[in-house]
Amino acid sequence: MTQPTHLTYSGIPTFARAPLVDPQGDWQADVGVLGVPFDIALGFRPGARFAPRALREASLRSVPPFTGLDGVTRLAGVMFADASDVILPSLEPELAHQRTTAAARAVRQRCRVPVFLGGDHSVSYPLLRAFDDVPDLHVVQLDAHLDFTDVRNDTRWSNSSPFRRACEAMPNLKHITTVGLRGLRFDPEAVAAARARGHALIPMEDVTRDLAGVLAQLPQGKNVYFSVDVDGFDPAVIPGTSSPEPDGLTYAQGMAVLAAAARQNTVVGLDVVELAPNLDPSDRSTLLMARLIMETLCEVFSAPQEENQA
Repeated sequence: MTQPTHLTYSGIPTFARAPLVDPQGDWQADVGVLGVPFDIALGFRPGARFAPRALREASLRSVPPFTGLDGVTRLAGVMFADASDVILPSLEPELAHQRTTAAARAVRQRCRVPVFLGGDHSVSYPLLRAFDDVPDLHVVQLDAHLDFTDVRNDTRWSNSSPFRRACEAMPNLKHITTVGLRGLRFDPEAVAAARARGHALIPMEDVTRDLAGVLAQLPQGKNVYFSVDVDGFDPAVIPGTSSPEPDGLTYAQGMAVLAAAARQNTVVGLDVVELAPNLDPSDRSTLLMARLIMETLCEVFSAPQEENQA
């Protein structure tokens, strides 16, 4: 007899209905999910602290395996585990960083692909520190903003600086490709510093004009960490974010970048940041980002199965 399943809006909302586990516990999975509900490093509108819980609820609409119109089933047999959230202090950023890195290391040790639910973009720095043993690490970043500023408003730890801090602390972090850059406000020193390191800064106009050319600039054959800032997307698509910028990525363009990078590299981790569900009463921002996580994982675990196979 088939076991009854919960309706989308019922039951305990772990990510994709995965079993809830202790980050330090005795478990193994293909995908380990960790929330980082931290947004005190924002420069504008708060709310990203609410994203991990909201993404878990939204994920209940997209529980694998998935069978498409083509009859192909994806993520069959891929095991998920939800390691809950980092236990964060209220107003101690350094302690928050320490706990985030420790929890991310624990999840990494127990799964093939960790998925991190931020949080503002400052959390990418302590998350990346958990990958300081990965050789030749590359980051593919979807973002309207460079997030490579040295100091903003007298702090070196804001959501404008995670990749500057990571490059300083991690000799193994070799390259960053940022796709979707646009807007009126760029820090000239940060742009010069990123270019001096050889990072690829890809403006949104290049994506609009020549998406195939942008995909050709993505790393190949590397260990890649995805960092998805939801403000990389057009606010008409994803309005729920602190600092929206007009004329951003469509969902299809963002997925094209992630899919191409996933197919030609080894994906070691993924974070989704700057989602502020309180700023989108329609909930479509959260639903679409939960869907993007699942579609990205479909590309990472890309051996599809025919539905009619044994």
